[in-house]
Amino acid sequence: MKYHPAIGLEIHVELDTKSKMFCSCKNDPEEKKPNTNVCPICLGHPGTLPVINKKAIKKVIKTGLALNCEISKSFWFDRKNYFYPDLPKGYQISQHHTPICKSGFLKISDKKIRVREIHLEEDTCKLYHKKDFSLVDCNRSGVPLMELVTEPDLASGQEAKKFSQEFILILRRLGISNADMEKGQMRIEANVSVSKDPKKLGTRTELKNINSFKSVQKAVDFEIERQKKVLEKGEKILQQTRGWDETKQETVLQREKETAFDYRYFPEPDLPPLEIDNQFLEEIKTELKELPQEKRKRLKREYELSEKEVEFLIKNQELSSFFEKVISELPSGLDPKDLKELIKLTLNYIKTDLTGLLKETKTKTKDLKISPENFAEFINLISKEEISSKVAKEILPEMFGTGIDPSQIIEKRGLLQVTDKSEIEEIVRKVISENPKPVSDYKSGKEQALQFLIGKVMQVSFGKTKPEMAKEILKNLLS
Repeated sequence: MKYHPAIGLEIHVELDTKSKMFCSCKNDPEEKKPNTNVCPICLGHPGTLPVINKKAIKKVIKTGLALNCEISKSFWFDRKNYFYPDLPKGYQISQHHTPICKSGFLKISDKKIRVREIHLEEDTCKLYHKKDFSLVDCNRSGVPLMELVTEPDLASGQEAKKFSQEFILILRRLGISNADMEKGQMRIEANVSVSKDPKKLGTRTELKNINSFKSVQKAVDFEIERQKKVLEKGEKILQQTRGWDETKQETVLQREKETAFDYRYFPEPDLPPLEIDNQFLEEIKTELKELPQEKRKRLKREYELSEKEVEFLIKNQELSSFFEKVISELPSGLDPKDLKELIKLTLNYIKTDLTGLLKETKTKTKDLKISPENFAEFINLISKEEISSKVAKEILPEMFGTGIDPSQIIEKRGLLQVTDKSEIEEIVRKVISENPKPVSDYKSGKEQALQFLIGKVMQVSFGKTKPEMAKEILKNLLS
């Protein structure tokens, strides 16, 4: 029997603002010293009044525009009432009746996933549970928290993962949030249901404790299979909240959810309703950058890159910007075929050698000392065979550490490629005289011995000899 899964996501994102949502305290939930970035407002002291963070509102609207949402011209905040130790006030300021953004969508693999709403609220405190007691850290209390809610349009763990990955690319591209899941800056919950009737939704299970894209896929797929097995036994799916157990690789029951909790929402009396005028909206629209889906098409069109190469650049925004600046510094008037080869060469060195140096030294791309002009010169030298690939691997780390242009390094260290035939021949004769055994092996028909001798020529010349020329001269002298 065919079953039809339906998955909706609820994604919470901590916004990247200097101050908290309703007070001037520093927005730094990662502060190591507990209860440092706090004040009477975010601690919920009686008599205090919140003030709305304008930048947080702008970031939510910007996200909504990127996801094709309708932007509410008028909205207000609500009180969500419940009692728990992570809420100093005994209620959370959120949005229930009038979300800032609604009725949007995001395409993944040509499938349109509808976005029901995006609303804004304040984050709660962190709780640290010990054996006999719990500790409360209010540094996170009041941090601007955006929540995106999708319709149940996703049909698999793979789709849920893809949506989350695409959403995080948009957040980072627009400077909304770094959305680091390991630091809790982005938290994903999935609502999963399975039905025999494609026109009806089954009883949903809410999945929590998902802290990576891999876990999103695994948790959703496990839950789909779990619900199928329950239905196949003729049993009913119970409405539950389940957590993802990373160790057991399965969802586990947290609590039964027979009825929805009554949060007694009502308009927040300490905050005024907000009106968004066209001028404010147009100002935000001008700040929108090229989005990942648009950039994919452009990179493929302009640089004739493969999908894998495009994805590398999409996922590494700063390296992508560096790549495009390098390409703009390459010689003009090149034949299209030659330009394509230079583009490939540039990307290969960025993907492998440069990325390796960044990881090895734990350097951020924004702190890179190599200028696009110098990197373009470096690529041009390799392309013209003025330096070998071996020499290039010596030059790049020095460029990386000092920011000096490649020509200076080459001149200082005498690394220019040897192209004089008589000079190469002299090196080859020396190698032949010093390696009689490989010479004898080659003459007796062992072709691999020639590669050994070419390697020796490269070694003696410190990588400055063209391998092709070394091979040609070796063959002539040994024939």
